[in-house]
This record gives sequence, C-alpha cells and structure tokens, in this order.
Amino acid sequence: MLPTIEWKDDHIIMIDQRKLPEEEIYHKLRTFEAVAEAIEEMIIRGAPAIGIAAAMGIALGYKKLGKDDEEMFLKICKRLSETRPTAKNLFWAIDRMKNLYLSLKNKSFEEKKVALINEALKIEKEDIEMNKKMGEFGSSLIEDGDTILTHCNAGALATGGFGTALGIIRAAHFSGKKIRVFADETRPFLQGARLTTWELVKEGIETYLISDNMAGFFMKKGEITKIVVGADRIVSNGDIANKIGTYSVAVLAKENKIPFYVAAPYSTFDLSLERGDEIPIEERKKEEVYLINGKRIAPEGVKIKNPAFDITPNELISAIITEKGIIYPPYRENIKKIMGEKE
Repeated sequence: MLPTIEWKDDHIIMIDQRKLPEEEIYHKLRTFEAVAEAIEEMIIRGAPAIGIAAAMGIALGYKKLGKDDEEMFLKICKRLSETRPTAKNLFWAIDRMKNLYLSLKNKSFEEKKVALINEALKIEKEDIEMNKKMGEFGSSLIEDGDTILTHCNAGALATGGFGTALGIIRAAHFSGKKIRVFADETRPFLQGARLTTWELVKEGIETYLISDNMAGFFMKKGEITKIVVGADRIVSNGDIANKIGTYSVAVLAKENKIPFYVAAPYSTFDLSLERGDEIPIEERKKEEVYLINGKRIAPEGVKIKNPAFDITPNELISAIITEKGIIYPPYRENIKKIMGEKE
C-alpha cells in the first residue's frame, strides 16, 4: 500500500500530494494547526484521509497540551472542523473523537491522551479494513476485459490505504482479471493525472490518461465498459457529492448505457440530509483554475468560479459499494437497511 499518513510519537507524517508525481515529499506536522493547514492546502486530501488526519490532529493537539483542558480540546475540534465543508468523513471522525473525550470525564489526562491516540489509530486501521472489504464486494462487478473509467483520486492516497474506487480496481487486478483503466485528468487540481495514474502505474495496471472532455468520446466508441468513482458525502436518498465533474461523467454514462458505480465507507453517509442539494459545496481558490504549475493560463480580469464538488442524483447511479455490501435502488430504503446495521 502507498503511504498517505502516519502517526509518530510527537508528530504526524504526510506525503505532500500537491507535489506528486514529480516529487515524493513528506511533511512532519508537530501541531494540530499544522494538520488543519495541511487539510486546507490539500497536502492531504480525499474524504476518508482527511477524516483520519483530523482524528490524528485532535490526538496530537491534546497530547501537546500537557494537561487536561476541555475548553482547549473543543477549540482544537472546532478548528479542524472548519478546514473543509463537504466531506462527511471529516465531521464523522471529529465527532467520534469528541464523543470519546466527553465519555472520559473522570479519567486522568494521561488516560484521555492514550485513549484519543488509540482511537485515531483505530480509525485509520478500520478505514483500511473497510476499503479491502469494499474491494471484495466491488470486484464482483468487474469482469475480465473491462475498461474502467475513474474520476479524481479515490485510491490509497485518499484513504488510510488501499482505496475506495481504486481499491475495487486493485482487488479486480489482484484476482487476475485483465482490466485496463482510463483516468481522466480531473481539472483543476489534476488529481486523476497526478495521483490516480501514479498509483495505478506503481501497481502495474494498464492505465490511460485522458483529458476530462474526452470521456464522452470514448464512451460513445464503446471503449469504456464500467465507471467507478468515490464519494465525499452520500445522503439518505442516494444522491452523492463527489469531485467536480462527476455529475457530467454520470450523465454521459446514462446516455451510453454504461454502469456507474460509487464506492464509499459508512463514514461517508450522512443520513441527516434528505437530498443532495442540502450538501454544502466548497468553493476553492481562484488560483487553482487560472494557474497550472504556477503559470497563468487565463487573462487578468477574468472572473473565476471554482466549486470543488458537484452533486450526482441517485437516478444516475447503478449501485453504491460499501464495506457492508452493494446497495442497489431503491436507495432510500436500501441505504437505511444496510447502513442502519452499522449505526
């Protein structure tokens, strides 16, 4: 598995995903504020990965206090919750750490510190195990000879390890199925071009990089047989938020009668929301759109919009693959049935 994040005694190590594939640079983060900034600046990204990072950031921040301070602990949680608004996994992990802390009212600082560190490590370990189970379920939907399109990066880099969408591709590959992958570039941050291809090439999986506007062309030609993506939040009716451009891919898949699968763990589900239009959508920096590798590609004065995610409605989704099993329509009923067992 590829390195994403690692806990050390007095710091957290992260690979800088902004620098890949040209450089493999690792950061040692020694404060919760440094972890928060790493999430905001996309040093670490991917819904499950930022949940793990937040949990570790809370544990690190509390440890560095040197004494019990509930007010400061809650401030640490609040700061990390302000980093990115769309991915449910972030808030799920923070709530889990917060609830644990509040359940230890009568314990010593040392006991709370150890419990928080262990919980953060448990979240990481559980994520990897869930990804592998997802891979087992999802690989049953992949046939020998399939060409799979994936959008953005939902691999080991976006999780504790192994990956959600790429975990399914990995599992199919490891089982001996002859598959190939089309990775679209995923503008404006180029997660597909920089990260997904980097992971798949390392695994020896036949991979083609295409620009975002080529997907429809290859679908129409019959060169793409399956689509598998991750998700940052899934709501009660099965609508999903995922990287901007996912909705366009889903519409093209529907038009060309290609199965469109979503892979995500239970920590991505937000059953407090009814529909996708209730999900908060992050608006990121203008520079991500008009700069590539520091070079301006648009004129001064042009106005920029940069939503990081879009909403894909449930009617465009063939199935949702989780560590509990594969969820098919009707989504509201079946999500509740499968995810209710976990809650």
